[in-house]
Amino acid sequence: MGPKRVDFQGAEQNTLVADRYGTGEQPVIMLHGGGQTRHSWVGAARRIADLGHPVYALDQRGHGESAWVGSGHYAFDDFAGDLVAVTRQVGALHRRKPVVVGASLGGFAGMLAEGQQNPGGLSALVLVDITPRIDMGGVSKILGFMGERVDEGFADVEEAAEAIARYLPNRARPKDLSGLSKNLRLHEDGRYRWHWDPAFLKSKHHQDPARAEAAQVAMLEAAGNLSLPVLLVRGQNSELVSMDHVREFQDLVPHSFFTDIRNAGHMVAGDRNDVFAGAVEDFLIKLKSDAEPA
Repeated sequence: MGPKRVDFQGAEQNTLVADRYGTGEQPVIMLHGGGQTRHSWVGAARRIADLGHPVYALDQRGHGESAWVGSGHYAFDDFAGDLVAVTRQVGALHRRKPVVVGASLGGFAGMLAEGQQNPGGLSALVLVDITPRIDMGGVSKILGFMGERVDEGFADVEEAAEAIARYLPNRARPKDLSGLSKNLRLHEDGRYRWHWDPAFLKSKHHQDPARAEAAQVAMLEAAGNLSLPVLLVRGQNSELVSMDHVREFQDLVPHSFFTDIRNAGHMVAGDRNDVFAGAVEDFLIKLKSDAEPA
């Protein structure tokens, strides 16, 4: 049986769309990175659901099928506010605080939600190739790729696949492009464009160095406040997270666990989904074991 669509309300009463996989007691919320959609989690979500978890793979604001916010509020705090709102709704459904798995932008949302906006709202946090301090050259590369065809779009899905192949030359190009098509919208002019609000990329938050610096300070403070179980998963070939960043994070969160995945870049789940899902599985199994009475 396939996943079931579930709608949540965000911090601005904006609609947030999720796919729910599986059943069980301890819920897991999965948050994709900037420019991605909930479909990036399909393989990992199914494996985690098979462990006996209800898994909610969520489209973040302005991404996928979730609403584009008219306010244009796409700062990290706004994504964190949505997560706090969804956390409370999922917690009410299952009477348990959820585990959050956040990649990149989703990890920022998780750190700010738990470490600043709503301490104690989560039961555990998995950060996928993201720490409070990241390599800005890698960020520029990602934003450059996202902005390259934001207005022009693509003639077809094949053209979009070629653009990704140029951006990620070390990743094998999929023969089946049906998964990629879920990350694109067909517009009235017959062109395909990425499934996210262009206002996200044009946000002052991404363009103003002062705002970026303030956001990093807030992220460092939030990380220092984390007292729940935390797993940091890094792609060994990451363009954003260096080992210096990892060591700084471990100093801030000394009780955290760390896994470095070989032959993976920033898109860890896409590059090595089986290894990534296995690392998350092991973490969730350990959490369950630690929670059981001796």
